[in-house]
Amino acid sequence: MLTKSCFLAKHRARKKSQAGLTLIEVIVFIVVVSIAMGALLAVFNNAVINTVDPAVRIKALEKGQALMDEILARKFADNTPTGGIPACGSNGVDACTPISPENRFDDVGDYHGYSDTTDTGFPVSVAVVEAGSDLGLAADAARRITVSVGMPDGNILQLTAYKVNF
Repeated sequence: MLTKSCFLAKHRARKKSQAGLTLIEVIVFIVVVSIAMGALLAVFNNAVINTVDPAVRIKALEKGQALMDEILARKFADNTPTGGIPACGSNGVDACTPISPENRFDDVGDYHGYSDTTDTGFPVSVAVVEAGSDLGLAADAARRITVSVGMPDGNILQLTAYKVNF
């Protein structure tokens, strides 16, 4: 017959022999965890690299939009009266002056050929063309303004708007 102390002694002996992991189990665990960590770090690396791109695009967009707003606030042509009415070229009013780059920047046409490279990585250029036919108007009744902003990765962001002689 087994006594209580004998039973406990056998149980403790068996428990000690089963405690711990084998060397092979430890190596397999380390390999599995290493593979999982490598995959996880690759995902985080991609996420960190791609989070910078939207910030760069937003800066380019803000820079371009600020210049576009400045240009659209100007008169249609040099001889357009303040407020735009009566429109140049209408009955009894002088014809609109053609697009010609000037340093006064008082009308839309003055910005044609404008470029700004003071902000490295974000060069800006502007093109203004007669584009009334794009809108079903007389060719000289509207001007298309295109603001191009370069980005450090080599891409170019373009904003386009029309200024109509009204």
